[in-house]
Amino acid sequence: MNARIRFAISVIILGLLMTGPFVITALLIWAGAKAPERAMLVQLIVPHLSLGAMMTTFGFVLGLLVIRYLFRQYVQGLLKMAESLRLMLTANRNFRVVGEGPPEVRQLAAATNDLAQQRDGLLDDVETQIAAAKASVEEEKNRLAALMSELAQAVVVCNLDGRILLYNSRARLQFRALAQGSTTLAGGGALIGLGRSIFSILERNQIDHALEVTRQRLQKGAGTAIANFITTARGGQLLRVQLVPVLSIADDSPSDAISGYVLTVENITRNLEQESRRDQVLQSLTDGSRGSLANIRVAVGNLMDYPDMEAAVRERFVGIVSDEVVRMSQRLDQTMNEFADSLKTRWPLEDVLGIDIIAAAQRRIEEQLGLPTKTEEIDDALWLRAESFSLVFSICCLAFRLIEHYQIKELRFRLQPFGKLAYLDVIWAGHAMSSETFCTWETEPMQVGSEHSPLSLRDVIDRHGGEVWYQRDKAAHCAFFRLVLPVAIPETLAEPEGSDDSQVRPEYYDFDLFDFRDQSIDLDRPLADLSYTVFDTETTGLEPAAGDEIIQIGAVRIVNGRMLRQENFNELVDPERLLRAEGTRIHGITDDMVRGQPTIDAVLPAFHDFCSDTVLVAHNAAFDMRFLQLKEESTGVVFSQPVLDTLLLSAVLHANQDSHQLEKIAERLGISIEGRHNALGDAVATSEVFLKMLPLLEQLGISTLRQALEASQKTYFARVKY
Repeated sequence: MNARIRFAISVIILGLLMTGPFVITALLIWAGAKAPERAMLVQLIVPHLSLGAMMTTFGFVLGLLVIRYLFRQYVQGLLKMAESLRLMLTANRNFRVVGEGPPEVRQLAAATNDLAQQRDGLLDDVETQIAAAKASVEEEKNRLAALMSELAQAVVVCNLDGRILLYNSRARLQFRALAQGSTTLAGGGALIGLGRSIFSILERNQIDHALEVTRQRLQKGAGTAIANFITTARGGQLLRVQLVPVLSIADDSPSDAISGYVLTVENITRNLEQESRRDQVLQSLTDGSRGSLANIRVAVGNLMDYPDMEAAVRERFVGIVSDEVVRMSQRLDQTMNEFADSLKTRWPLEDVLGIDIIAAAQRRIEEQLGLPTKTEEIDDALWLRAESFSLVFSICCLAFRLIEHYQIKELRFRLQPFGKLAYLDVIWAGHAMSSETFCTWETEPMQVGSEHSPLSLRDVIDRHGGEVWYQRDKAAHCAFFRLVLPVAIPETLAEPEGSDDSQVRPEYYDFDLFDFRDQSIDLDRPLADLSYTVFDTETTGLEPAAGDEIIQIGAVRIVNGRMLRQENFNELVDPERLLRAEGTRIHGITDDMVRGQPTIDAVLPAFHDFCSDTVLVAHNAAFDMRFLQLKEESTGVVFSQPVLDTLLLSAVLHANQDSHQLEKIAERLGISIEGRHNALGDAVATSEVFLKMLPLLEQLGISTLRQALEASQKTYFARVKY
């Protein structure tokens, strides 16, 4: 029974106890008295009724105060203690009951704290044993997460419903690059995420067909059940997808039962464009050469068939042959140039030891050209950012030309660092060369013996972002080519905002989702089975209807009972108005920070995509939702999903607590808030609070979304409107 109802009943009983006996006694005396006696009673009692009523009222008020005191000390005190006990049992084991009120309640609080201390000792022992037992399992999971995170290929694992349960960093970056329009905001978009559907990225019918192909191969006992297909993503990008089934490991499942699938995705748009360009170039060369050859064949045939033709006619046929040969030569040159451009765009630059480049060049020069080589002043630990094959071929080409033109007897190599660059010197003793000769060598296509390349030395050096020059050392009686190349510097990735150093690997996997099926929002579904978007806003003020605007939206997702810190939404918004100084002192956002940022018309559609198919959660959600609702007409974005409010849920769970501010709730639940009055920081804190509330709600019998919404609306704070 509600405490207020019990208090009201106690007051009624007090009134009955104080007035009931007097009234009953008077009625009994009145009923047994005769007429003269009744008249005498009236004459005796009526003059003193006011005094009696006053004394009765005074006694009633005094009794009411006593009851109110006892009620607050014992009933409400015990209810508050019960709420604290629930906190200790579920959400915050470090929470302790405050010893307040009469001696009996304080003794009960002390005994409760002693029991909690003993329980914590037992729990510590149990948790230590569980942690030891789980150590090997966690190690395997972390090892898998590390391997998946570092793979160069985009990998996505899904269950049979197409819900994503694992993806690596490469997949996240690749699908973010494929995102179009509003989903490119906030660095996350809505394309990929745990629990989201892969069918928002890839066509469902193609995946279903690939699954059917793998099933047929499994039934036939094929050694490898793999399916491949090419599909078009948003924006017209072409993707090559390989599907490998994940077989069920359940004891009662057939050996060929599929529980999910692994997708490896490669963007082949650029490769196909380059191949198409080469095909067009070759087709143009073939078609043009065919016509020229036909003209040459006719002209040569006429020259051979009619040796005595007139000189003018002969000259015309010879001119035809000459013109067609020139055209073919120009066409070949153009084709080689375009092919060289295509080659340059395909070069991958990789980190390689400089000494390995020199060793490979030495080996090739000695074996193919028969020229002795030596090294001097080599930095063995110097790493270069280079494409090995083209760089080694360039060095061999220089050696070949030095042998061909100057008959050098030996070649020496030198490698030294110079800041962020490296000097690779190719040194020889003998004749000096002119700058014109070097310029010719630098720009002509390269050649080493019978091997030819359409690229020039300048093409190779430009591709590396370096320089090359010829230099004479008169004091040492030698000359050298100096290749200036970039030094390989390990990339230092910026740490994402709001990251936790304790989380070494991103939270890109959750294998419990293998059994996760329908994700639609149903009011009668258990709270633990739903996905949530917990969000918060920072605004220019507290009056949405008076023109205040949103200046920041931050949100995180909760999937399968876990907050996904990596899958967050964090976007500043240009309110197109000046901020108030008092607001800046609270949230720290200045005019310079929001000026030039996307407006609310661009941010709201992106946020709507981010939180699709999820229940919204916020603290004092009525305030944030009012800002979103006022923008429905101008943006066309409507947030129609259910909304849970941690403020109202706290009033349900802790009706006898003094405060329901986010800081106080977090303190009760043992949660530390970082980045307060920052939208993303508050959203993270609210999500942690909400996750701690779920088992407390379960204890009260509130297990479904409908029950949580109905209980929230019965609280006093649900009446607040903005």
